[in-house]
Amino acid sequence: MRILRRTGSATIAQLAQDVGASRRTLLRDISALRDQGFVIHSEPGRGGGLQLDPRSVQTTARLSVAEIFALLISVASMRAVGTLPFAELANSGLAKLEKALPPDRVRDLRKVLDCLFVGQLSPLVDISDMKPVEAALLPAFETAFLKQFCLNFLYRDRKGALTSRTVEPQAMLILPPVWYLVAWDPAREDFRHFRMDRISEPKCVEGASFRRRNVPFADDVSSIHDLSR
Repeated sequence: MRILRRTGSATIAQLAQDVGASRRTLLRDISALRDQGFVIHSEPGRGGGLQLDPRSVQTTARLSVAEIFALLISVASMRAVGTLPFAELANSGLAKLEKALPPDRVRDLRKVLDCLFVGQLSPLVDISDMKPVEAALLPAFETAFLKQFCLNFLYRDRKGALTSRTVEPQAMLILPPVWYLVAWDPAREDFRHFRMDRISEPKCVEGASFRRRNVPFADDVSSIHDLSR
């Protein structure tokens, strides 16, 4: 990264020689840096090479892609339910974060946002036992929604019983302050709502893909895109 910042651009061969690594190792490292959120352009042919987008350095040197996703989703959710103060500043910050993401990750983010829905929590719902949501849920959910993989996790019901569930994730439902995973449960042949603070040890079941279904939400539930306009 220091070499690219200093020189502006460099070829794969030059970088490999400077850092003392093989071409294969260097390409793997470049891929890892892109996954962390650094925007590195590659230009083929004579005179081409790798170029670091300087706009990505300051923002993403301290933030991973997963962390940026978490920030964007959280702010978009607050904005949708009308609880976001200083909305103009937040929108400006969101735009800068999105610019720091590679184009393919921006597409991924939009796909994840497509799965977000917002409504109002019934006052009859008991949330006295509500706990923090595990950080591991976001990357697992991201993979499950983007690749349409089934998701396996441990679920603690309201009585404290713990069971292993394998479901087909269809949407994330925000009923502030509670977040739910809405999924098709093949074992019960029906949709189920799982409180995210009761989910633990999420794992994607690779190869076990599923089809998207039309979730029958209540009339007061809307897409996050509709509420964000």
